Amino acid sequence: MLLRVRVTLPDRPGTLGQVARTLGVSGADIVQVVVLERLGGRAVDDFTVVWPGAARVERLLAGLAAIPGVRVDGVWRAIGAPTTTGQDAELLAQVAANPTDGVATLVDAVPGLLAADWAVAAAVPLDWASGGTGGATVGHASWRAPVPPRLPEVTPLRARAMTSPEGHHYAVAPFGRAGLVLVVARDHTEPLAAAAFHSTEVDRLAQLVRASAVILGDRLDLVGAPPVTTIT
Repeated sequence: MLLRVRVTLPDRPGTLGQVARTLGVSGADIVQVVVLERLGGRAVDDFTVVWPGAARVERLLAGLAAIPGVRVDGVWRAIGAPTTTGQDAELLAQVAANPTDGVATLVDAVPGLLAADWAVAAAVPLDWASGGTGGATVGHASWRAPVPPRLPEVTPLRARAMTSPEGHHYAVAPFGRAGLVLVVARDHTEPLAAAAFHSTEVDRLAQLVRASAVILGDRLDLVGAPPVTTIT
């Protein structure tokens, strides 16, 4: 299976090589490394690896934990081949080529881009998070989204990451009109535990949403119109 492994490690020569060697010895075949952050002598790296299905992930975690200064932030299943920002332009081109299905195209593609489990586009009333009587209406959900989707209590004010009390991780970004917000989720599952969305991933999501909003314009007002699923 394909796994995403996020580690925080000392930003000094040799440490990245130690992590890569440990992954290899544990049985992981590295297919991509992405540096998410380098700050204050520390780095946050995402490794995408092919992992033998019969192997125990605990062996991998123990090996990484034995490297001085290395912390494992999360290990979770990736739903597709690793992608980089090169695919963002292609996605936006698809949205522009077929704006009628633009939101659906965006929602279906984003989980693969961000190593997430599912995504939804929902129209959120401004008073929802404060206990208002209205519910969020789901305009489109990706194929792995639960029914009904578990949405965090968020009003569409700004892009940000959040984690529910149950351990589910979310990244949300507003389209800037009609209360429409894109929600992307990594579910909490055992024995694997996904990492929270990094600030660079939230920024990437926000850029995709802002660009899509410019492309789609007034069409966004139709998202969430009947028929829809209402979450109370």
